[in-house]
Amino acid sequence: MRSPRGLAAIAGLALTFAAVPAIPAAAVPARQQAAPPEALAARAADQAALNGVDRLAKGSGEAFVRTGVTPGGGGLYYASYQRTYHGLPVVGGDAVVVADGAGRVRGTEAARTAPIEVPTQATLSAGQATKIARSKVSTVDSATPPKLVVLAGDAPKLAYEVVVSGHDQARPTRLHVFVDSVTGQVLDTRDDVREAGTGNSYYGGTVSIDTSGSGSSYSMTDPGRRGIACGREGGSIFTKSSNTWGNGSGTDLETACVDALYSVQTEWKMLGDWLGRNGIDGAGGGFRASVGLNDVNAYWDGSSTHFGHSQDNRRQATPMDVVGHEFGHAIFQTTPGGAGSGNENGGLNESTGDIFGALTEAYANNPVDRPDFTVGEGVNLVGQGPIRYMDNPSKVGDPNCYSSSIPSTEVHAAAGPQNHWFYLLSQGSSASPTCNNSTVTGIGIQKAGKIFYNGLLKKTSSWNHRAARKATLEAAIALFPGSCAEFTATKAAWDAVSVAAVSGEPTCSGQPPAGNDYSLTLSPTSASVQPGQTATTTITTRVTSGNAQTVQLLATGLPEGAKATISPASVQSGGTATLTITTSATTPQGTSQVTVTGDGTDADHTAQFSLTVGTGTPPTGCDGLAEWDSAKAYVPNDVVGHNGHKWTSLWYSTGAEPGAPGSWAVWSDAGAC
Repeated sequence: MRSPRGLAAIAGLALTFAAVPAIPAAAVPARQQAAPPEALAARAADQAALNGVDRLAKGSGEAFVRTGVTPGGGGLYYASYQRTYHGLPVVGGDAVVVADGAGRVRGTEAARTAPIEVPTQATLSAGQATKIARSKVSTVDSATPPKLVVLAGDAPKLAYEVVVSGHDQARPTRLHVFVDSVTGQVLDTRDDVREAGTGNSYYGGTVSIDTSGSGSSYSMTDPGRRGIACGREGGSIFTKSSNTWGNGSGTDLETACVDALYSVQTEWKMLGDWLGRNGIDGAGGGFRASVGLNDVNAYWDGSSTHFGHSQDNRRQATPMDVVGHEFGHAIFQTTPGGAGSGNENGGLNESTGDIFGALTEAYANNPVDRPDFTVGEGVNLVGQGPIRYMDNPSKVGDPNCYSSSIPSTEVHAAAGPQNHWFYLLSQGSSASPTCNNSTVTGIGIQKAGKIFYNGLLKKTSSWNHRAARKATLEAAIALFPGSCAEFTATKAAWDAVSVAAVSGEPTCSGQPPAGNDYSLTLSPTSASVQPGQTATTTITTRVTSGNAQTVQLLATGLPEGAKATISPASVQSGGTATLTITTSATTPQGTSQVTVTGDGTDADHTAQFSLTVGTGTPPTGCDGLAEWDSAKAYVPNDVVGHNGHKWTSLWYSTGAEPGAPGSWAVWSDAGAC
């Protein structure tokens, strides 16, 4: 399994300006000075992904493609990546890089997968794969053309992915079916449809909603929130000649759309004002709502929300917490890691919907629909009151506490532990039992929401409760520097629902930044040698927070016949060492990714060194350094040889020749050979 120890600030790529050799302010090009924080964060994250640092380790033929950058709290940005293998998407191989607006990488996460070594050509035909996939759904409306992907996990496989839409035993489905490209075995299925079966208040009273149009032509389409609209199930968006909508009846579908629009527009405002998220999808967009579903249900299908009615058919399932829940599934799907798969991940997805429903109610603070932590009591979907209680899930038979049975628990019940955690973090334990008989002091729903959401931005497709614990603890430190109250409450709430401590989770010292940490960088980050030659690189450590610590240094991943010597083998963070790799005459030609590991007392970090043996043109630079390559992308602190001189990179460049006019802003002359 790919799971390197430690959570690195970044190894080899700490893009903090303080680490770059000083350049007079007037000498820095204006475009560099004006780079916005998000661009600096994205650039740093891309370099981390390119170099495969820490948890972004990748094998031969693998690459990471950035799919988005989402701003979080505390000045952090969360860049999400899709892993590819020889150009094929790797399902379950996604990753997240956390960087700040100064261009420093603050953390990396990746979905767990074994090394990928699979063929890229299928034996099974696409038509056979489609037939197999369609057989998994009882009533098929449509199926997408089969797409070859690599399905990651303990034993990666080349598979066809077919998305089959329709109904399975009368339940709506949009099922992703993964068919083994050799055997035809169905390896996995993942359903976009997330059924809620939840509700809250009956209606919000007389409310204001944003609609389109003027004069005598209006539409239930939001004019300022892209994608937000409401209409009949299977039909068009509601329109009329006046801008007064609905009659307040529980059976009127136009009234149901009033509730749906009011709720999602309120959720949108909450996301921006409380959490800093731009729209439902994080990129200024949202999704359509449809009412009049002929079912005692409500669900998200991967691209839109659908709302049915109560069992007695007297109320539409569109109160605020139902709408907030369904669009909460959309948020879960459009944060890094997507919708994922499995019951534990699904339970966290359902809990996410409940949490966003509670946050939306709290933000609205509507006197007709008072904020609470019960789910479904207002719509009374099947005549039995609330479907879930966040303060005490066991009231309806759901687990209050995490246990080894959660991964096999039905997803709505599996929402219990995280729902309970969120309630305890927000409100405390005065009116809620804890699994360890502890007392938890709440921090309020807005702070709890910030911590939950920023933890969610580190989600990968293998998301589970322990990963959520670690991510939210890290979020608490980042969001509230200088204070341990929020961190302590977050940790106590996880303990109180029996989610155990995770290796490598942070501690809080109360002083920003909290904890002892360091960066580990290499200069240069690559070398080319002939068999029998040696390559060297300087290992530099810098204290990034707290106090210095002892760091043991180790190099792994050497090609056959090569030996590594690190002198000294142990440093105090802030010190340097030299790595010398000696190849033999029998070392095979090719490129190897050598991993340099720093095993610190309080933190571990890694950096990658690319060693090429015997292929291409032998290096002609100084002291065995590679000659400058006009096609290569260089980063700060890379060292090359060119025209008889050593050069150190000051910035990011491709094609900027050392010594050429204007190159002083990119390269520093370290002297003649």
